[in-house]
Amino acid sequence: MSNSSSLNEFLLLAFANTRNVRLLHFSLFLGIYLAALLGNGLIITAVACDHHLHTPMYFFLLNLSLLDLGTISTTVPKSMANSLRDTTAISYSGCTAQVFFFVFFILAEYSLLTVMAYDRYVAICRPLHYGTLMGSRACVRMAAAAWASGFLCALLHTANTFSIPLCQGNTVDQFFCEIPQILKLSCAESYLRELGLVVVSMCLGFGCFIFIVLSYVQIFTAVLRIPSEQGRHKAFSMCLPHLAVVFLYVSTAMFAYLKPPSLSSPALDLVVAVLYAVVPPALNPLIYSMRNKELKDALRKLLQLVIVQQQ
Repeated sequence: MSNSSSLNEFLLLAFANTRNVRLLHFSLFLGIYLAALLGNGLIITAVACDHHLHTPMYFFLLNLSLLDLGTISTTVPKSMANSLRDTTAISYSGCTAQVFFFVFFILAEYSLLTVMAYDRYVAICRPLHYGTLMGSRACVRMAAAAWASGFLCALLHTANTFSIPLCQGNTVDQFFCEIPQILKLSCAESYLRELGLVVVSMCLGFGCFIFIVLSYVQIFTAVLRIPSEQGRHKAFSMCLPHLAVVFLYVSTAMFAYLKPPSLSSPALDLVVAVLYAVVPPALNPLIYSMRNKELKDALRKLLQLVIVQQQ
């Protein structure tokens, strides 16, 4: 029997017991992490340096890339370091920080995706009011609200989670400190307060999801009324990357947290966690740049500038 006040560290779930497989895990995570750093870093630099991209849509995309970098940097480097050092330990303060920053970045990103849906709705359904509704001050306030909501929720969740007595040891069945796995270590009936906060957060998240769905129903209704094929193509090019990111984010997170207990197992939970915490930050830059000509042009100019300076 132990409690949270006497714990000095937690033990995370190892990907494998053999050295070769651990090195494979390190190499795979390193490749994904470098891809996320490169992709998101290029988008941040391109949007910041190209004045043609100083619009609300790309301002929110810059914020999304910052959040993606924060999300993947919270979990992956520690997991890679543990694989190299042949350990699974993480300090109590490190686990607390990991929970806080992971919840912060994930919830702030979800809030930002909701704001981006509103931006697309105004651009397509109310184009004459776009300059008024999506002015620079309004965009900064909406982005700040997304970051602040993530910070507040992370603070509440972290404080509640680590104020609960832990009586089931210190082994976390995940490759990073995740709230549901930590709650499994709590004493019976002592996690109800945190469970209530999780339910409230899920209700708010469901409300954001409904808002995104209703926004896109109106967006696609308006797009189908556009008479020119070129106009419809341009509108779909603006919306589909955002919709793909929302689907990737929501589908993996819902499966991770809402799957029935009968499907739960350490191996499956590990794979699902990788799908929702590691893969999206690396894929999002590719999704956004794939059908976006302006972003492609900005990235091409940026790469050409780097090559010229090196020569």
